[in-house]
Amino acid sequence: MLLREHLLKNVNKNLASLIFEISKMYELIKRELPYRRGSTNRRNVYGEIQLVVDDWANDFIIGELEKTGLVKTVVSEEEADVVKINKKGIFNISLDPLDGSSNIESNNLVGTIIGIYKKDFPTPGRNIIAAMYMLYGPVGTLVYATKKGVHEFLLTDDGFVLTRSNIRLPRKGKLYSIGGLRKDWIPEFKKFVEEIEEKGYKLRYGGSFVGDSNQILHYGGIFGYPSLIGKPEGKLRLVSESNPISFIIEQAGGRSSNGKKSILDLEYTSLQQRTPTYVGNKKLIKELEKALKNK
Repeated sequence: MLLREHLLKNVNKNLASLIFEISKMYELIKRELPYRRGSTNRRNVYGEIQLVVDDWANDFIIGELEKTGLVKTVVSEEEADVVKINKKGIFNISLDPLDGSSNIESNNLVGTIIGIYKKDFPTPGRNIIAAMYMLYGPVGTLVYATKKGVHEFLLTDDGFVLTRSNIRLPRKGKLYSIGGLRKDWIPEFKKFVEEIEEKGYKLRYGGSFVGDSNQILHYGGIFGYPSLIGKPEGKLRLVSESNPISFIIEQAGGRSSNGKKSILDLEYTSLQQRTPTYVGNKKLIKELEKALKNK
């Protein structure tokens, strides 16, 4: 089944149209990646040197969202403020235009992460009505989730074709994917990782949140970018990264956490807010939360 047909059967017309229009951006974004390498001389709102590809992808995606007539506002990792697009728009969008963009130089996974809301920002992740990501990998992948389920599509000559419907995380996971330097992990977290290593979980970390989360969706296990010594809020951005991926993993039968409670229940304080982020099998996340209680 092609993406458009699947959308029209499973979500309302406006949401189906929005997700389909976003999917049409895939091929142009991937085609531009070889030509958008290097850094700009600017820093983003987080003080990080902005890559050429981040800047381009942000402008391109926001411009295409504006053309749909369906989008009211956009909150992007690359923007300091809410971008107002259309007062008559229906949806509010959170956007990480190119997650893992530093991987482009080494030809590793990058992707686009999108959260879709009807409520205006600021609003908690629990109010997401749909989330999706596109992976620009060796095989083009699109995953979208609503409260009715999570579905994966692969890009073919005919368009995005459904390959897995109503995805559920495997009951017993295989992988762990953890960011940050081990020397900077807090002792309780380090002990937790050592315990799951003893149980046979295999390390597989690619430095792209969307890519690492996608493999957890396939194989089960746990992804974490933890609270670090000297950096208690970790690295990941709540609105543009953690909320959409947490929504997808939870709809697939998994769980998300900041170490204490679901990411989706965190209070939204600013566009630049970061949070320790853990997603994966429910059992593992519960064990992690228990381990971190001793902190």
